[in-house]
Amino acid sequence: MGKFTSWFKERTTKLSDSQTEKSGSAVGDTQAKEESTNEQNHDENRPPTKLEQAKQILTQVVAKLPGSHKPLYRRYWFWAGLGVSGGVAAVCYGVWSIDQTLPNKTELSAVVREQTLTIKAADGTILQQQGEATREQLKLEEIPDKFKKAFIASEDRRFYKHDGVDAQGIVRAVLNNLRSQNVVEGGSTITQQLARILFLKQERTIWRKLKEARLAEKIEDQLSKDQILERYLNLVYLGSGAYGIADAAWVYFSKPVHELTLGEMAAIAALPPAPNRFSPQVNLASAQQRRNLVLQRMYEDGYITKIEKDIAVSEKLAVRPSQPKRWQVEAPYFISYIQKELPKYVSPEVLNAGGLTVETSLNLSWQKMAEEAVDKTLRNQGSWENFKQAALVAIDPRTGAIKAMVGGKDFSKNQFNRVTQAQRQPGSTFKGFVYATAIATGKNPYDGYEDAPLIVDGYEPKNFSENFYGWMNMRDALTKSINIIAVKVLMDIGFEPTIKLAHDMGIKSELKPMYSLALGSNEVNLLELTSAYGSFATQGLHVEPHGITRILNRQGQVIWRDNFQPKRALDAESAAIMTWMLRNVVNAGTGGAAQLNDRPVAGKTGTTDEARDLWFIGFIPQLVTGVWLGNDDNKPTAGSSSTAAYTWREFMEKATEGMPVEKFPERPKLEGRKGTIKAQRIKAKRIVNPPAPSNNENSDGQSQQVDSNNSQGRSSRRRRYRRTNYQQQEQQQEQTPRRRRRRYREQQAVDDSSSQRSYRRRYRSYESASSSDFSSSQSRRRRRQYSNSSTPVIPRVRYTPSASSSSSSTPASSWRERLKPSSSQ
Repeated sequence: MGKFTSWFKERTTKLSDSQTEKSGSAVGDTQAKEESTNEQNHDENRPPTKLEQAKQILTQVVAKLPGSHKPLYRRYWFWAGLGVSGGVAAVCYGVWSIDQTLPNKTELSAVVREQTLTIKAADGTILQQQGEATREQLKLEEIPDKFKKAFIASEDRRFYKHDGVDAQGIVRAVLNNLRSQNVVEGGSTITQQLARILFLKQERTIWRKLKEARLAEKIEDQLSKDQILERYLNLVYLGSGAYGIADAAWVYFSKPVHELTLGEMAAIAALPPAPNRFSPQVNLASAQQRRNLVLQRMYEDGYITKIEKDIAVSEKLAVRPSQPKRWQVEAPYFISYIQKELPKYVSPEVLNAGGLTVETSLNLSWQKMAEEAVDKTLRNQGSWENFKQAALVAIDPRTGAIKAMVGGKDFSKNQFNRVTQAQRQPGSTFKGFVYATAIATGKNPYDGYEDAPLIVDGYEPKNFSENFYGWMNMRDALTKSINIIAVKVLMDIGFEPTIKLAHDMGIKSELKPMYSLALGSNEVNLLELTSAYGSFATQGLHVEPHGITRILNRQGQVIWRDNFQPKRALDAESAAIMTWMLRNVVNAGTGGAAQLNDRPVAGKTGTTDEARDLWFIGFIPQLVTGVWLGNDDNKPTAGSSSTAAYTWREFMEKATEGMPVEKFPERPKLEGRKGTIKAQRIKAKRIVNPPAPSNNENSDGQSQQVDSNNSQGRSSRRRRYRRTNYQQQEQQQEQTPRRRRRRYREQQAVDDSSSQRSYRRRYRSYESASSSDFSSSQSRRRRRQYSNSSTPVIPRVRYTPSASSSSSSTPASSWRERLKPSSSQ
């Protein structure tokens, strides 16, 4: 009972609380309704916003439209509006899509076609063009006014009135094409044609026409009318391989544009619609008919008078065809070198896109002089000295710029470039690096070495003359090109310093550490050898040889520029001493044929075994030039390095005309010099110094120089010595080859008939060779000097193990020994 009473009290309390809450909420709702009513009254009194006004207007308009009682999707005006808006969106999207495929604004200023390559000489002369390139581009002011008006009358009569696309022209072309049920007329403006030439292909599609129209609008925004017209006249294809009006004037009439008559101008202006069909070379009647139509349009547009038109119409086209100038190629070996160098400086993507203009360092006048010098040598000396190829390269040693390059006899028959691709033994020209290393280690050029028989680690160097000259300083040894002393100098300074210096000076080919390195047994090419000698001319500084100075893209912007900096390869004092020593080679040694009358020359000759390679590398302070003569199949020649020096002089005499004379630096003091290179003397395993020849042989060798005028006695002793030597060689186990026996018979015949004029030339050649490449013009003077010298000239007797035990019977070496590379000069 107590529990029930308590539950009843709690229930009563809860009910009273809920009633109180309900009464409170009712009062709150009443107050909220009153407040909202007051706010609505306030909003009604406030003026409507613009958005609200727009909604009200739209509601009123929709209410007045037909079918207002229908749902929105059933009203026809809804679908019409949706279609129009969708069409506008589609057009905008199409324009956007086209723009994505078009070049950007910076590319619209292109001045050359795609897939072209133009290579120019240093003076701007075009050396070669590839692709659809224009040989001669003209400025607008260089083009006759009537020539410009002829193209405007023929191709775009409203050129100055539209903004790239001529709507009237398009409508006219469409009507004419529909009327004829064929494509007989195009509505493209000059601007559209320029866009197609520069950026599009020639296919006939709607998509191409849309891109063409959009490009024309962009070009009109970017360029002026004059700029557009100038580019068009220089790029338009006009048939027969002619691109641009200048090329067409040459191809059809063999004259420049300013010499064309009005009728000829109109005939060229009539070509763009169908260059092959309207070509005067193909169909003269059609060309004249089309020309007359252009003249009529020019008269109608007021560009010419009726009299001018009648005279031009009555004029008969006098066609004088010529080959397109862009087919002409200058300096083909140099061009092939440039084309191989291009990938080093631009990416493959840029090369594939084309449109490049390559500016080079080639001096075109020097190039022609070099070609003439090479042709003259091959034509004159080549036939009777038995060499069929020659190469020449000239470099500015201060910049490394290649000024002339002749890679062979005839590029049309053989494209092998003997300047850059032929790897040949340099012979004695490599001695320049050996002696330069010795001077850089601190040696004095007057330090002496003995020219005597030498065998080091089984290697036996031999002099070219097969004689020994006793003690001699390094300067005279270089002047006379003594092989044995060059090897001894190399032994004193080491392989590594010599190879490193040669590489620093510009030799790129591999050089192997061997004793024959001093005599040029490692193969190099003419370009690197000539460039390395240029380091002497620049007092030890080397600049990388190159032929490209600038590369321009289609817009004429420079995308690469040469910036080769000189690097120190040899200290200045050593370079000056070496230049002084190399000057003596030209003044009193083997390079006498290279002397110039008005300036000093320094250089070095080189001859390999059996005169297979004939070299001369010479320089003045402003120019270094290298010459090589020989045969591609490596056959021996009958010449000497004096012929290479003569070729060098033939070129340099003309190239230096008008060039200021510069002197070489003075020779520095030789005393107290400190070396800049550390010598690494070669530790030979075995060195053998064979004894000197017997007294009889010595006296016989000395008697050969007693009287230079006693030619009869001297020749008889020489014949006797040669015959004895030849008989000894025939008794060897290995027989002499047929070719070598024939050469010895010829030598005997020369000696026996030295008085005959037909063999006099060969006798002089032999005498030149026996005096270590002395020039033929100085050989007699050299023999007189040796006759008066206190140092006897000892005939060459080859060392064998039995020679030390028996001096009376010294066996001669086999023919294989005589063909060793060590006999190179």
